[in-house]
Amino acid sequence: MKVIDHQTVKNRIEKRLWINRLLKWLFGLATGLSLLVLIILIYRIVTQGWSYLDFDFFTSFASRKPEQAGIKAAIFGTIWLIAVTAPVSIILGVGCAIYLEFYAKKSRLTSMIQMNIANLAGVPSIVFGLLGLTVFVRMLEMGRSVLAGGLTMSLLILPIIVVASSEAMRAVPKELQEASYGMGATKWQTISRIVLPAALPGILTGGILALSRAVGETAPLIMIGALTFVSFVPENIWSGFTVMPIQIYNWMSRPQTEFHEVAAAGIIVLLFMLIVMNSIAVIIRNKFSKRY
Repeated sequence: MKVIDHQTVKNRIEKRLWINRLLKWLFGLATGLSLLVLIILIYRIVTQGWSYLDFDFFTSFASRKPEQAGIKAAIFGTIWLIAVTAPVSIILGVGCAIYLEFYAKKSRLTSMIQMNIANLAGVPSIVFGLLGLTVFVRMLEMGRSVLAGGLTMSLLILPIIVVASSEAMRAVPKELQEASYGMGATKWQTISRIVLPAALPGILTGGILALSRAVGETAPLIMIGALTFVSFVPENIWSGFTVMPIQIYNWMSRPQTEFHEVAAAGIIVLLFMLIVMNSIAVIIRNKFSKRY
């Protein structure tokens, strides 16, 4: 048996403590630099765009004159897009997760499907734009409509919702399910009355965060031909549309400095919308976590 003297143990402890302090400072420095960049970015956006945030900015359509440009069409287009994307992606995503977790036989095929769904969550968004252009715009002849855009964004966030829902259901204690089966409940009764209520915080949180990503995406909608200059509000799911990221991109691409300031105002509105959605996700998670 090898004997380690006191000095050797002391040296090893000091070395570990030194490495611990070094890593602590490195991680703190990385966090500080990230916050510094974020603060500078937010300060620059607010100072540039705050003067354009008035009532007319929210009630006016896009214009070739910076002082008359507004974000009304983009806001309503974003709302219409989310109204299509949310029910389609959440219903399909949660349904797929339920089938894979409770009804599909555990096999290599099921494992491969789950692995591929997880991999799809990391696929570049432009790929889903090409898929939406091929299937919804051309094959199904939906055109540059809200419905085509909503279904394309549903494809984009569907893997995220499936993975989040599966993890939330998997985290429900097996004892609760076994107790339900022991009292004579069927599989669907157990899923609907035991598993889904307990997994609801994780499902809703994942769904809202996925929708937040859909709100900020531009590339897929550009691929399917979403409009960049819109002077009307969508009336139905077959109308043309634009969304806030595309409108901001359009303003930033113009050479006039005034349009860059208008884009900064649009970024402030978009950031506020994303912060509200993320805050709702946190509130829902905390509320239902305490209940279950």
